[in-house]
Amino acid sequence: MTPRVSVVIPVYNEGEGVVRHLERILREVLLPAEILVVHDMPEDTTIPYAREIARKDPRVRTVLNTYGRGPANAIRFGIDAAKAPVAVVTMADGCDDPRQIDDLARLVDRGVVVAAASRYMPGGQQVGGPRFKRMASRWAGRTLHWFARVGTRDATNSFKAYDTDFVREVGIESNTGFEIGIELTAKANRLRRPVAEIPTIWLDRQLGESHFDLGRFMPSYLRWYFFAFGRRLPAEQLAARWAARRPDAAPADRDKEGTRA
Repeated sequence: MTPRVSVVIPVYNEGEGVVRHLERILREVLLPAEILVVHDMPEDTTIPYAREIARKDPRVRTVLNTYGRGPANAIRFGIDAAKAPVAVVTMADGCDDPRQIDDLARLVDRGVVVAAASRYMPGGQQVGGPRFKRMASRWAGRTLHWFARVGTRDATNSFKAYDTDFVREVGIESNTGFEIGIELTAKANRLRRPVAEIPTIWLDRQLGESHFDLGRFMPSYLRWYFFAFGRRLPAEQLAARWAARRPDAAPADRDKEGTRA
């Protein structure tokens, strides 16, 4: 059966901690689904545990990312490998609520290209996490919602569903951290494609350590924050931008894109 939703989970040495999260996803996702555990290296400590679950449930499969290390490349690889028309990105640490995966996927089925799980809309909440990170994320989400009209109060949250055709059309340029959520929201906004949101309660991870480095990722977040503002872009222009900037683009194509930037 062809899945209706591909759940993309980037992992990095989660070890046994991934088991509880995968079991919750398998229990809570009722739509026909595949769960892609995307890892950067064969020796990742997550993989033996994920493969043990995969032996019992064929919806789970481990996928080796060949685009380069890091969560952005892992997410891009996972969406490219997705078989379903909808891809939902969720983290391996259990911070996201898997009961909402079906609801996010159904929003994309109805026509939006990005469906966000929002911590900052009525009914949403963020529990725990570094204070400065919470403040910066909330400020970015609110100002993008108020002034850029991006369609969600939580553009920075990674827990989102995407129309996979849309993602493959506009591409993912991020290659460092978790800024893909704001990149694709910004691109949808510049194309004037529909974005929607549902409230979510985000819980800080209970096991292991976070791999989020705000200082390292902040420049990329700011780049896409400011990109969200501006005139409407033709789809052809954004697609051409991605074709020139994708990692396998020829040098001559990149030079031509540079003359247009």
